Amino acid sequence: MLRSFLRAKLHMATVTQADINYEGSITIDSNLLKRAGILPFEKVSVSNVNNGERFDTYVIPGKKGQICLNGPTARKGLVGDRVVIFSYCYISENEAAGFKPVILKLDEKNRVKDEIKK
Repeated sequence: MLRSFLRAKLHMATVTQADINYEGSITIDSNLLKRAGILPFEKVSVSNVNNGERFDTYVIPGKKGQICLNGPTARKGLVGDRVVIFSYCYISENEAAGFKPVILKLDEKNRVKDEIKK
């Protein structure tokens, strides 16, 4: 049996842009993606701390410090809102025993201020 686990989290990212005219997705600083192990076009869940909105979308790599809500997701938040971005994986019960997610706590400029290994 496979179970769903948190694999990576970008905690308290700051939305830097919202582009309603883009086709869809969330653009995330490519360095943050690499550090968290999130791949381009991977599905992520996003929770907006400011307004309680929660949505799923896919990732596009972006520039340093960039967190951009694209297309319909641009209606889910405003520039300056803080969001939490989650990536999940399916693992077996045997793998679960030693599994640890990557959790990156970000500052207001989307720089890593702390990395937590649970």
